[in-house]
Amino acid sequence: MPLSLIAPSAGIIALAFIPVLFWLINREHPGTERMQEIASRIQEGSNVFLRREFKAISYFIAGLAVLFLIFRGWQIALGFVLGALFSMVAMVVGMNAATRANVRTSNAARLGRADKALTIAFRGGAVMGVLIIALELTAISLLMFLFRIGPHNPQLVSLLVGFGVGASLAALFAQLGGGIYTKAADIGADLVGKVEAGISEDDPRNPAVIADQVGDNVGDCAGRGADLFESGSDNLITIMIIGASPIFFSKYGWAAVLFPLLSRAIGALGTVLGALLVRGKEGRGSTASVSIGFLSTGAFCLVSFYCLARWLMHDITLFYSNALGLVGAFIVFLIVNYYTSIDQKPSHHIVELTRSGSALNILSGMFYGMESCSWQAILIAILMLAAYYIGGGGLSGIYSIAAAVLGITEMKGIIMASDTFGPIADNAAGISEMAGLGKEARRVGDELDAVGNMTKALTKGYAMTTATLTGVVILFSYLFEAARLLDIPLTDIGSLTINLANPLNIAALLLGSAMPFLFSSLAIQGVGRAAFQMVEEVRRQFREIPGLLDGHADPDCARCIDISTRNALKEMVLPTVISVIVPIFVGFIMGIWALGAYLIAVTMVGALLATFMFNAGGAWDNAKKYVESGRLDRTTPTDYAAVVVGDTVGDPLKDTAGPSLHILIKLQNILALTLLPLFVAHTLLK
Repeated sequence: MPLSLIAPSAGIIALAFIPVLFWLINREHPGTERMQEIASRIQEGSNVFLRREFKAISYFIAGLAVLFLIFRGWQIALGFVLGALFSMVAMVVGMNAATRANVRTSNAARLGRADKALTIAFRGGAVMGVLIIALELTAISLLMFLFRIGPHNPQLVSLLVGFGVGASLAALFAQLGGGIYTKAADIGADLVGKVEAGISEDDPRNPAVIADQVGDNVGDCAGRGADLFESGSDNLITIMIIGASPIFFSKYGWAAVLFPLLSRAIGALGTVLGALLVRGKEGRGSTASVSIGFLSTGAFCLVSFYCLARWLMHDITLFYSNALGLVGAFIVFLIVNYYTSIDQKPSHHIVELTRSGSALNILSGMFYGMESCSWQAILIAILMLAAYYIGGGGLSGIYSIAAAVLGITEMKGIIMASDTFGPIADNAAGISEMAGLGKEARRVGDELDAVGNMTKALTKGYAMTTATLTGVVILFSYLFEAARLLDIPLTDIGSLTINLANPLNIAALLLGSAMPFLFSSLAIQGVGRAAFQMVEEVRRQFREIPGLLDGHADPDCARCIDISTRNALKEMVLPTVISVIVPIFVGFIMGIWALGAYLIAVTMVGALLATFMFNAGGAWDNAKKYVESGRLDRTTPTDYAAVVVGDTVGDPLKDTAGPSLHILIKLQNILALTLLPLFVAHTLLK
């Protein structure tokens, strides 16, 4: 088979696996009439939000597509539209699989089949995991065919950047909007339901309960899927641009451009294999069953990377870099697991300090979050430098860094499957409680939910690591493309130098460092405003609906869903607009080298800030769950209220601002690369 056909063939095979997964999910029984009614409301609320969100996104996509058509040509405009469209397709299909799997998982739990419940939930998550990789491969292969990109004109791969911008913009809207939606509902359910009314967030009397379940799907499923879809797309395109440069094209030929696509094909097939092997089994823990999928995918990728490097690329150092990236993915898991797991010291220590009130709860979560940043930063630095010197340093070392990034990103399919498993398990536990299925169903649901919390925390740390490394790769592709446009000969690594002694570049560094803080502030403010309305509405219903707290009346869940939806769509606009405008301003006013300095600052500061938010929020979350698990007695109501407050503070950090930050990093980098020819021609300050 010709090399150029391997990637689209793997994409088609992976796409063909999607209907098989749907069939395996749909053949399971959806449970009682009450369970189906609750699940239907969750699915309907999720789809309504996506439809309204897509309508809002479409205006931005249409307007920017026209501008790209005028100033950058039809190829960039078409790629931009397709990138956004494929991202939205992934969201719709993946989320609908999740909302079908949740009630079937709950029914398996009702029957006491923990093994069956895990299998169903993971298959539901695998739809998103497989789909994002399959769509990347097929979409980019299709665009290469339409743009007639081949070994005779490798420089035309730069036309693919529009696809990355479209995917990134749609992902930022999805993650930011979904994150605001879910945290507004979650905070309302927690603060009023748990703290004030003394009922659980999944209690059917809680008016925010359905909105909270919907939020799990639109935030953790659709938003995160769009995030990893755009991350993978940007990663592929920018490494292809690096491979098309004369220094690597002369060394590897057309294979230099195809190498990332071939690596992604390995990831696609490895994800299918891993998803098939995750099956619940009596006597085997849920964590062990999910780990089988991770290890199987990792082993398949490792062997396949060796074959790719040895017999297609004829450079074994690329295998070492790929393997280094794979090892990095597992080390990320260990770091994130330590700082966020319910079974590790940080969560237990936070609970211990919380006996003295909310202040120490919040302080302890902050210092653990800050500490965790250093270890992940050290890991990324070691990975990058090790890959650089494995490749021999200099310009050759840059391609090895790209290979290491491919190694770590080829695990994203199975990791995304386990991440989507999280909201499915969470929904299943909620459906079990709302339908009154009893203690056994809730026990199974809580067991799966605990695994889901672990995998969601892993995905956030993994996504941030890949975002940082992808940002570095995009920066290198930006510099390579700038050298090509300015006709700068690439003789050594010094050819790509940004002069940090230039005051213009120092000013750009300051702007780039400030951007993640401004963006995070706007995102958290959005959650705060939406959550305020949600809290007031839940209080109003408890106060004004006779018999609601006694269980003799039904809450108005639709009102809470509408509050989350309206506020999420309104609050996601300003941060997104600012994230698009600022790099354009820097590029046109300050120039391409200042923009390069700006991108470095955004990437590094954004990565550290997001890691702090993820791990601090995860530690607060699991400190609360540690108290709720029964392993620690609630000595006083104040202790429990304090851990709920800490979890509430962490919610918008770990589920809204943090995940949106790593999309911000990639969006600004890929947008700068796309508009680079315009910046070269029209810079104000030379």
